This record gives sequence, structure tokens and C-alpha cells, in this order.
Amino acid sequence: MLSLSCALAFLVALLGLPLLNYYAPEFMARRVAGFTLSWLVLGVLFFPFVWIIAWIFIKRSIALEEEEAADGLAAEEAIKGSSDRA
Repeated sequence: MLSLSCALAFLVALLGLPLLNYYAPEFMARRVAGFTLSWLVLGVLFFPFVWIIAWIFIKRSIALEEEEAADGLAAEEAIKGSSDRA
């Protein structure tokens, strides 16, 4: 699910810009901080957005891995504890 949500966020950014340029050219031609909105998003904001997606993916995948490792250790201890009692 994590991979799908990160991929979906990336695809929205990747496909959203050309679609906005096509369907809302007046909006994307507005000037913001000396750039047209289109170039601001593409040239300035796109890479930080991708970095944020990657950072979220890495943080969540590390957390999931640690959770899985903890569950595995708990299961091993439960099996070991039940075999010691027998």
C-alpha cells in the first residue's frame, strides 16, 4: 500500500502539470516570484516534491520493517516459550 500511495502521488505530479497546462493555460501562465506558475512547479517545486515522497517512503518502510522484525521476534519467543513448557 505504501508503494502504491507514493507512486500515485508521483503520477499526480508527473501527469498533473501537463494536464493543467493544457486545460488551464491562463492559470499556469500567471507569474509567481518571477516565474510562470508552470515553470515554478516544474523547475523549482517538482524536485523537492519528489524528495518529500522519497523521504516519506523511506521513513514508513523503515518503520514497517522494524514492526515486522519486532513481530517476528515476538512470534519466535512465543514458540520458544511454548516448547519450553512442554
